[in-house]
Amino acid sequence: MTKKIAVLASGGGTNFQVIAEQFKVEFLFCDKPGAYVIERAEKLGVPSYAWTIKDKGSKAEFEQAIVDLLDQYEIDYVILAGYMKIISETLLNAYEGKIVNIHPAYLPEFPGAHGIEDAWEAGVTQSGVTVHYVDSGVDTGPIIAQERVPILADDTIETFEARIHEKEYEIYPRVLKELGVSKND
Repeated sequence: MTKKIAVLASGGGTNFQVIAEQFKVEFLFCDKPGAYVIERAEKLGVPSYAWTIKDKGSKAEFEQAIVDLLDQYEIDYVILAGYMKIISETLLNAYEGKIVNIHPAYLPEFPGAHGIEDAWEAGVTQSGVTVHYVDSGVDTGPIIAQERVPILADDTIETFEARIHEKEYEIYPRVLKELGVSKND
């Protein structure tokens, strides 16, 4: 049986677009009304929802509204694609083991919001991309897949970042296919 997904994103939505072009996305949720990812969803015919914590009154109420939406659509996996909020107890408990994130570094190296910049500034010769399940820590959940991306001698942070994103666009769809997510018709 194929699995149903919803994508949570916060910004421009390039990973969302790669996913939505290949897989059936039941809906997009964005925590930043007006973010470009919402426009991408509209162009791709994916229903979208957006609200802030302030709109809902508290983080618990914010996440409960997301859980209610996920339940309404009978979602099997919650796919994070540039979702810049820490998942807390309300959502984590409701979908434990069913929330998947992509991180632009080779975990456990460089967790957190600035994996690419942190790797670059550390002067390492390589970093990578990791897809993992979300747990209560920051980028600490069980790893599903990861691949290295070298930092080349002539790289700038921009060229390195572009190669990281290209690797994300390869690895995330492969993982979703392995998880049994419904392909687009």
